[in-house]
Amino acid sequence: MAHDSDKGGFPADIPETAIAEAVAAVEKRALEPCEVEVEVEVPAVAGTPDPAALLDEGIDAEKGQLRLELEMSQERARKVFEQLKQEHDRLLRTAADLENYKKRAARERDEIQRYGNERLVKEILPVLDSLERALAARPGDEQLASGVEMTRRLLEDVLSRFGVKGFSAKGQPFDPRLHEALMVVATAKVAPGLVIEEQQRGFFLHERLIRPAAVVVSVAVPGEGEAAVPEKDAES
Repeated sequence: MAHDSDKGGFPADIPETAIAEAVAAVEKRALEPCEVEVEVEVPAVAGTPDPAALLDEGIDAEKGQLRLELEMSQERARKVFEQLKQEHDRLLRTAADLENYKKRAARERDEIQRYGNERLVKEILPVLDSLERALAARPGDEQLASGVEMTRRLLEDVLSRFGVKGFSAKGQPFDPRLHEALMVVATAKVAPGLVIEEQQRGFFLHERLIRPAAVVVSVAVPGEGEAAVPEKDAES
């Protein structure tokens, strides 16, 4: 039976082996490392780049490079377009010059074909004039006159095949573009400004006047009440 001093306690009858095992377990646990999760906040070091910022900067740099390349490509395209435009304009001018040259050459060729023998025709016309004067003199030999007329007609037919055409101005109003006035005669028999006599016929080579008609032109009789000058006397 327990003493009074042990009142309120508990029996301590524990084997010594159990106590030894408990102490050994505690010591062993004390020697084992503890796995404790510790959150450590690493302070940011000044000057260290932010990865996100570095990524944005890389994207911006790439965009800038692409933009620069695009602008350079556009500039090259503008230069090439300008060169093509200048070359196109040059080719157009060359084509226009060539076309104008062809037209000018065609006109010159036509001019040569139509009027290249103008000088020769002018040399032949006095021969035709001589034949006409011979006929106007009316030689007594009708056979000779017939031969002269045939020669004149043959020569005029040959000239006409080359575009030579004669015209008569007698009785027509004087036209300084077609007629050359050798003299003027005052007469009341005809109106002033008319061709009253023709010394030489005029001639065209196609549409070009190569010789004007040599004519005598009438003018009004000077003064009132004066006698009209006879045409023959005035002409003489």
